Amino acid sequence: MIDLPDTTLFKRRIPKQKFYENLNVTTAIKQAFIEQIKVIFWNNKIAPATTNLAEGKSVNEVELFEIKLNTQTLDEAVLKLIDREIPYHIVFLLSYEKKYQLWIGYKKESGGKSVFQVSSYYHTPWQTEEEISLEIQGLDMDSVYENFVRQIAGDTLKAENGESLQESVEREQQRQALKKQIEKLTKAVRREKQFNKQMELNKELKKLKKQLAEY
Repeated sequence: MIDLPDTTLFKRRIPKQKFYENLNVTTAIKQAFIEQIKVIFWNNKIAPATTNLAEGKSVNEVELFEIKLNTQTLDEAVLKLIDREIPYHIVFLLSYEKKYQLWIGYKKESGGKSVFQVSSYYHTPWQTEEEISLEIQGLDMDSVYENFVRQIAGDTLKAENGESLQESVEREQQRQALKKQIEKLTKAVRREKQFNKQMELNKELKKLKKQLAEY
């Protein structure tokens, strides 16, 4: 269950057109807002003022936005646009036909505490209201946000050897890059007709697979 203190309740409806009417957005993103989203609620505001948490060095607040969907699919570009327009860290709760999914972008500072860059998104599987889980863990806003990211990402960002969240994110990005290289090279091996060239590609493929196994 989503276990957040009552003091964090905010419960404000945000008109979805706010994110595309007066902004320079593509037709595709505008259509995604119109067709995929039913309504957006700003459910919770997690901050020192609404909890007993200490301020963070890079995190001021964490907001929980609930996005009720018309379909089970939401274009990730929609989340990126909302993240870009709201100068806080955001947890997204997607809901569709009594199923729920948590999403969060890894935000890092890009010119101050109110300017951020999202490098990767992580999400849970679709779950029931009883199955979906999110808890405040930590003593300050930085640690609470980092724990939210790890809770939502699950094993994808499982910490190894006491690494920081940023190190976990970078390691996962490297894993994904390697997987793409392996997929591309696998297709090249299948297409290659010359035996010698095929052997060279297979040798490189084995090398990449070995690197992936080390992550």
